[in-house]
Amino acid sequence: MTERITKSMAKNIYYGGGTFALLIFLALTLDTVKQIPQRSNEVKMTESVVMGKKIWEKNDCVGCHTLIGEGAYYAPELMNVFQRRGGSDESAFKAYMKGWMASQPLAVPNRRKMPQFHLSDEEVDNLSDFLIWTSKVNANDWPPTIEG
Repeated sequence: MTERITKSMAKNIYYGGGTFALLIFLALTLDTVKQIPQRSNEVKMTESVVMGKKIWEKNDCVGCHTLIGEGAYYAPELMNVFQRRGGSDESAFKAYMKGWMASQPLAVPNRRKMPQFHLSDEEVDNLSDFLIWTSKVNANDWPPTIEG
């Protein structure tokens, strides 16, 4: 016995499935929006962090680096650079960043060249604060390795 799907049945499947998918989408969206305050580290955002983000954008750092997996894959991921290069010590990381930014571009053969941006010490501190803040965002264990 062969049963055929009628137009009415097909229409019910289409509308029922579409409605079900829409409800699932809305539920997942609401769940995500509810989780953002706990995961974003927004409460620890300072003026220095905001200024660091502006420096990041002004100098197009994302044109070479990735941050939380977003950006270009030419240079290293920087979400966990604070743990990698600062050992979770803010003053050591800021000192590292000042030295690193001042020494660019490095004269190492066969190495990608990072440009010299001529940032002031305050701008490097702001950029460092932005990277420190970024490292404390809950990104589901991204990046997967300490070296990004």
